[in-house]
Formats: sequence, structure tokens, C-alpha cells
Amino acid sequence: MVWFYLLSGLFLGWSLGANDAANIFGTAVGTKMVRFKIAALIASLFVIIGAVFSGSGTTETLEKLGAVNAIAGSFTVAFAAALSIIWMTKTKLPVSTSQAIVGGIIGWNLFTGSVTDYNILTTIVSSWVFSVILSAIFAIILLKLFTFILTRTRLHLLEQDILIRFALVIIGAFGAFSLGANNIANVMGVFVSAFPFESIQITDLIAFSGTQQLFLLGSLAISAGIYTYSKRVMSTVGQDLYKLTPISALVVVLAVSLVLFIFASKDLANGMMSMGFPSFPLVPISSSQAIIGAIIGIGIAKGGKGINYHFLVKIALGWITCPIVSCLLTFILLFFMQNVFELQVVKP
Repeated sequence: MVWFYLLSGLFLGWSLGANDAANIFGTAVGTKMVRFKIAALIASLFVIIGAVFSGSGTTETLEKLGAVNAIAGSFTVAFAAALSIIWMTKTKLPVSTSQAIVGGIIGWNLFTGSVTDYNILTTIVSSWVFSVILSAIFAIILLKLFTFILTRTRLHLLEQDILIRFALVIIGAFGAFSLGANNIANVMGVFVSAFPFESIQITDLIAFSGTQQLFLLGSLAISAGIYTYSKRVMSTVGQDLYKLTPISALVVVLAVSLVLFIFASKDLANGMMSMGFPSFPLVPISSSQAIIGAIIGIGIAKGGKGINYHFLVKIALGWITCPIVSCLLTFILLFFMQNVFELQVVKP
């Protein structure tokens, strides 16, 4: 039964791979600068590395919002979030797994009478908004910087093409690492407080914790989602919102990667605090929102023309709908789990 309960988290991981993880290479594949098979391989490998070794920071933030302490409850929250994401993916909209899981946690809090930390919720929501703005700012700065460099170097078109393709692969790997570190909390965060995995001692100095074991399983599910279902969303992100050039695609990938890394890195946060600077909160943010912010930044830098505002409105509606649907689904499913199947969804 323990492994059965984990299936919903794996399903959610597959959903994230099908939707959010595709955003790292969506612009590269959409502009045909990188083949899908190569993008999927690199994204899968580095998502796993980032999740296993750097995924704890954002998970701790979600636990402060609501620590789901019973396995049946964890299963239900993850399953409701996954259903929400799959439904939105069917509409070809790159929505947020982060918002789906937060909506699910709030639904669990409401059903069980647990206290929702509204300070943490405010931090999470404000980070979602700020990540879009920050991604747009990064994109504007990087586009101007790259354009200046390429103009001064005066590379041949073929040399420029090879350089951009190589850069897209390297930056995409960094972005996949950052995505795994930032978003694994969305996949397995609700299981950390409830799941009974014990630490595995590899050597006297190295141990593979129960949390890392969960993160490995979740990241493998993300990889499966990338391979099996992400291509259609890559096309949406890469071309439907704004027609990107190869240089613009490179800028978008780097801007998104930087934003994901900033909101996931414990070392960066500790370093900023040690120097007396305010640090960014370790919050699972939406790669979908970040990439759209970056694409909008590209559009602004080029005069604001060519942005598909109608499509942008549809995406914004998805952002609002997704957490609400996830919250309601979680509440309803918890009712059935507790009263029909007589399972414990919260520990007293």
C-alpha cells in the first residue's frame, strides 16, 4: 500500500515533465535549434541531478505552508494536483504545477482544519508574480548584451548558428538542473512528512536520505513525462506567444534558468545573507510563468510588437483556474478517502 500511495506523486511528476519541464528547451526546440531527442535527454539527466542534490530548500517552504502528515492525505493532494495539471495540459496551456500543489495543500488544510500560514502563502504568491517580472528584466538585459556582443564579434552566420546551438544545450542543462532543484518540491514535497523511507548509509561520510530517495523517484517520473508528452507544449511555448529568433530563444532559456536557480539555491541565499543583503525566498515557482515573462521581455525589448496578447490572456486564466480547481478537487477527494474508503488522511 505504501508504494500504491506514492503513485500519485509519480503521476504528478510525469505531469510536470509533460508541461513545466518542457519549458526549459521549449524555445530551443520550437525554433528548431535543438532536436527534441537531444533536449529530452539533457533535460532528464540534469533534472534528476538538481532534484536529488538541491531540492530540499523549496520543500521546506511547502512544509511550512502545510505539512501533510498522513500518507493517504499526501496521495490525495498529489493526485488532485496531477489531475488539474493534466486537464490544463490537454488544452495546450503551459500552466503551473507549483500553483496546483499549493492549491492542493490549502485544500488539505481546509478539510483537516489545519492552520494555513498566510505569511508563507503571501511569500509564495508574491514570488510567483515577482519571478515573471524578474524573468522579463533578465531577458531585456541579456538580449541587449548578446546583441552587442554578436555585433562586435562579427561572426559568420554559420559560426553564429553553431555557437547559439552549443550555448542552448549548455544553458538548457543548467536550466534543467535549476528546474529539478526548484520544482521537485511540487512532486514529492507533500510526501516528505509522511513517507517512511529510511536513510541508506553508503559510506561512513555519505548517506542517501529518505527525502533524496523520494526526490530520485520523482525526478525519474519527470523524465518520463519529458519523453512521452512534452513535445506539443514545447511547440506552444516556442512559437504561439511570440515568434522567437535563435538569439531570442537563447536569451529566454538563460533568463528562466537564472530565475529558477535564484529561488532554489540555499547556498546563494546563505551567501547573500552573510554579506548583509536580503535573500530570495526558497519557493517553488512556475517555469511556465518564468518563460512567459522572459518572452514578454523579449517582445518589450523589440518594441512590444508581435506579442500574442489573446493567447496571454488565456494563459493568465489558466493560472487563476489551476489552483482553485486543485483546491476543490483535493477537498472533495479527501472526503471520499476518509468517509467512503475509511482511510486516515491526517494524523491526530
